[in-house]
Amino acid sequence: MRHSAGSSVAAGGVPGAARTLRHLVAGRWRPGDGDEFVDTSPTRPHETVATGRLAREHDLDEAVAAARDAFPRWAATPHHVRGRILDRAADVIDAHVEQWGEELSWEEGKTRAEGIGEVRRAAEILRYCASEASRPVGEVFASPRPGEQIQVIHRPVGVVAAVTPFNFPIAIPAWKIAPALGYGNTVVWKPASTVPLLAVRLAEALVEAGLPEGVLSLLIGDGDLGGRLVEHPGVDAVTFTGSTSVGRDLIAACGRLARPVQTEMGGKNAAVVLADADLDLAATEVFAGAFRSTGQKCTATSRLVVVEPVADALLARLTERAAALRVGDPLDPDTEMGPVISLRARDGIQRAVSEAAARPGVDVLTGGRPYDDVRTTGAFLPPTVVELAGDDPLWREELFGPVLAVRRARDTAEALALADDSDFGLSAAVFTDDLRAVTAAVQRIDVGILHINSETAGADPHVPFGGAKQSAYGPKEQGRAAREFFTRTTTVYLRSSGGPTP
Repeated sequence: MRHSAGSSVAAGGVPGAARTLRHLVAGRWRPGDGDEFVDTSPTRPHETVATGRLAREHDLDEAVAAARDAFPRWAATPHHVRGRILDRAADVIDAHVEQWGEELSWEEGKTRAEGIGEVRRAAEILRYCASEASRPVGEVFASPRPGEQIQVIHRPVGVVAAVTPFNFPIAIPAWKIAPALGYGNTVVWKPASTVPLLAVRLAEALVEAGLPEGVLSLLIGDGDLGGRLVEHPGVDAVTFTGSTSVGRDLIAACGRLARPVQTEMGGKNAAVVLADADLDLAATEVFAGAFRSTGQKCTATSRLVVVEPVADALLARLTERAAALRVGDPLDPDTEMGPVISLRARDGIQRAVSEAAARPGVDVLTGGRPYDDVRTTGAFLPPTVVELAGDDPLWREELFGPVLAVRRARDTAEALALADDSDFGLSAAVFTDDLRAVTAAVQRIDVGILHINSETAGADPHVPFGGAKQSAYGPKEQGRAAREFFTRTTTVYLRSSGGPTP
């Protein structure tokens, strides 16, 4: 049964009147009966984006039961039919791209341009996953025995629990949910409670596109509900993006349950600028990687290593740009950087910078102080560049905000070593035209994504995404790599009962 998109969120246009949210459970939109929650804007925390009641355990049980019931029928639905639903959902998203992009900016804090761009990216992801229906679904191998063929076929894993973060409230859920559905799984999804409106919008698009009842359920809840979802006995696999601490807990829980888990966790991504680099290009790319999306990307550039001969020139370019960056209301077309997600996040990041500034060998080159104007009421932070004389918590710990820590290196070898000196291994960038340095970087820096002469941030839907070290656990996301998590293989030895053909 199909239900209209308007059944989940009360009527309203661009930011203004608060929305009333609903959960999607077993194919129907309904209010929760848990604690009341208020979704506020990080730009103006007194402004309510949406309100509702949290889901409770009985909602979770019903959602998982519906997913289990729907799974055999959905898995048996031809892949092309599943793909057409994803395509239609992409059409729905495209039709609402401006409105939903503005809502994203209002709710999460990205600039309007970034919000619209993210909504468009969600549609692109759905279209890519829809196209998987026309690609090979298995492999055929030769057998050492006459008259036999060996096939490897891929089957859906079952009910997938998806737990997603605040920083890309529609794109990250899309790159988990779309391949899960496309490969024939059913999904129970708990988004970050700070961005429920955009979660509802994605679910609306899929429902309007004709997704059958029970194939996707959306539960807005707290962290405890997410933990119960991950450990629910009716769940077959878990996909998660979020903090390293929570990710480790989920990995441990899934290990006890022998349950497949895919996690994308923290990052402390380094950009390396070598002596032969184009400094204007490097400054532009490092700046974008550090301060777009207010630094709230797992792939954001949060560390910079620059070799001594070009350090002063590069830092002059960066600090000049950072000081001139227009920070303010993300819906203002002149704004270049919006707020972080919450006042709590703002205060934690500011505290870390202030404590670092009091330590010997730490030099705040620009930013570093809270605003003293109208922006004090919102979750705003200035773009901050801090130079370190040696090791420091700012070099090690993920702040998830607009803070760039800088260290100087004597030469290429030391620069690459500093870049790799992290517990995290998601992304890195190297700026050079020296082929030997590029080769050394590929061999030396242990990351899942390496950029040469471009920023650390960015993820295309047709190639694998994920990290090394403490940044990830389990199979990669996106592209054909998604199939490795959202399906399981069966190896079939196929021979006629009549024996080998003469």
